[in-house]
Amino acid sequence: MGTVQAQENLTGYWQPQFAVNYQVSGSYSHNFSIANRNYIFNDEEFTLKVRQLDLAHFSKLKMRDNQSIVLGIQYRFRQNFEDGENELRLTQQYNITSKPHTIRFGHRLRTEQRITKALTTHRFRYRFALDFPLVGEKLDPGEPYFVGSFENLLSVAKSNAPQYDTRLSGQVGWQLNSGVKFQMGVEYRIEDYGSGLPQDILFLLTSAQLSL
Repeated sequence: MGTVQAQENLTGYWQPQFAVNYQVSGSYSHNFSIANRNYIFNDEEFTLKVRQLDLAHFSKLKMRDNQSIVLGIQYRFRQNFEDGENELRLTQQYNITSKPHTIRFGHRLRTEQRITKALTTHRFRYRFALDFPLVGEKLDPGEPYFVGSFENLLSVAKSNAPQYDTRLSGQVGWQLNSGVKFQMGVEYRIEDYGSGLPQDILFLLTSAQLSL
């Protein structure tokens, strides 16, 4: 019975993304991205169907070599593809990293306001991440690297019970040259795990990043 229930609660997505980083000055930069989320497994069937399209912009200010603050805005188009509301999302973020040896560790604190016509949801997120080269101790052009992360989320909204989510991801990337990166991997999410019927979600992730 447990296996059947897990299968019924499993949704699979493929999410490709393209991002551009633009360095305005030594301490200030912009990030623009476009991503679309596609069903690949839903209602116990394999499929390929677009769910949403996301456009996002982030402004990043480095306070020190290993610390930064970020403000972001995102718009999610969902009504164009299925029943659901479009969403405006505002983001505030603080990052701190350390690299005692070959592995770089990162901590990210993020707050978000997810705004739809019906509701505004406030979300609080903490992510721990690490990355390291897979060849040697220094990442050179053409060589692969690994990125992994673990994140907990709390979502609260008026008249709704709090929702707790967990995300675990791992990706392999390639530094193709000084300005181009490509990554691919998987992410597993457990959404609303405090409820009696948590949702299991699996993402296949692909992304390309251009730095100017």
